[in-house]
Amino acid sequence: MGGSLIDDDWELAGSFNEVKTVVLVGRTGNGKSATGNSILGRKKAFKSMRSPAGVTSSCEMQSTVMSDGQVINVIDTPGLFDSSVAPDYIGKEIVNCINLAKDGIHAIIVVFSVRNRFSKEEEAAIHSLQSFFGEKITDYMIIVFTGGDEFDDDDTFEDYLSRDFPESFQEILRLCRNRVVLFDNKTQNKSKQVQQVKQLLSLVNIVIAENGGQPYSDEFFVELRKGAMKLRQQQEVKSLEGYTKKEMSELKEHMNKSYEEQLKRITEMVESKLRETTQRLEQQLVEEQAARMKAEQIAQAAQEKSDDEISKLRESLERAQRERDQSLEDLRRRAESGRCAIL
Repeated sequence: MGGSLIDDDWELAGSFNEVKTVVLVGRTGNGKSATGNSILGRKKAFKSMRSPAGVTSSCEMQSTVMSDGQVINVIDTPGLFDSSVAPDYIGKEIVNCINLAKDGIHAIIVVFSVRNRFSKEEEAAIHSLQSFFGEKITDYMIIVFTGGDEFDDDDTFEDYLSRDFPESFQEILRLCRNRVVLFDNKTQNKSKQVQQVKQLLSLVNIVIAENGGQPYSDEFFVELRKGAMKLRQQQEVKSLEGYTKKEMSELKEHMNKSYEEQLKRITEMVESKLRETTQRLEQQLVEEQAARMKAEQIAQAAQEKSDDEISKLRESLERAQRERDQSLEDLRRRAESGRCAIL
């Protein structure tokens, strides 16, 4: 297992000069905001600090223009799939994220940290992404590991990736076609800063090329985007000539009511989808636990049988040893008795 160490695919950038939107997802504390700042080349674009509770509380988008003219939109998200987050909050933030990504989502950047062990929570988050957005979402996923300052010439990132990872993580790498890059968000080395962003955006361009230049979409996502566009249009309503203050007030009241109804409808759709996803994952977990318990019971029964057979074999060997010792003792006695008779 190794990283996607791209030599020089930067020329791909020239083929896709339109606006690109990437979304950062991952467990709280893995360094999503710091990674977003590194991509944008601005230290304080997103608020970033060490905090077990997380700093990002709502989806936020920042943009930058690269030296070759590319416009990159980066959407930072809170821990949308953290187990402690309420479904209604997740629903609103997913709608918010889709609303921000008006040109579509060109890549999903899943952020892990080399400082944290790959957890069941992160495994569940990937499954949630797949269940919520569909299997096709993995075609748009890129993995970023933060903590690049941990490595040196004696212990490299390639060494790290070659170590024993859980099968579930190896499956994630396979689904992402091994699209993985290391980020050092603390480095002051300008060349290193440029190179890691260059590597990541090369992967983004590869994702775009492999998906025919089209941002992510499926039926559910299209429905959400339609709703999000209506919300945006309602938010952008401006005063019109010819309307009296009373008419404008009534229009705004109507639009606000329509906006709230639309937001509620979309949020309910998302929450319903999340409940389905959660129930499916919980059922899968129950089935896996049942299968594991059955396997453990079979293993325990086999162990008990083996222990019983070993115990019987040990008893048999001990009995044979006793019988052998007794036979030798009898022979010794008879031999001694014979010598006495001769004497």
